[in-house]
Amino acid sequence: MPAPRTPRRVASVIRLHPEQEEKYRELHRSVPQPVLDTLSRAHVTSYSIFLRDHTLFAYYEYTGDDYDADMAAIAADPETQRWWTLTDPCQQPLDSAEPGERWVDAEEVFHLD
Repeated sequence: MPAPRTPRRVASVIRLHPEQEEKYRELHRSVPQPVLDTLSRAHVTSYSIFLRDHTLFAYYEYTGDDYDADMAAIAADPETQRWWTLTDPCQQPLDSAEPGERWVDAEEVFHLD
């Protein structure tokens, strides 16, 4: 039997507009089930978003075989797109984000198994 695949760990960051914090928290108290289902179908697990000093830090594990295709499927999902119309106005990309980029990847500098 083959050994289980080691998940790909993904972390990203974005700023949260301070005046939008309560709205953002409220939205995430009841993420729509179709959005959660889309993430699961795309092999996203252990997804968490943390907040500190108006900076959001997201972490998830990816267990699939084609990361780019699965991320494209998430982006193409109409329910996820609708969800983003609610969450995106709460966020402000970091200064280091490329034009059109929202959440930016964070570099993993340490991991303990």
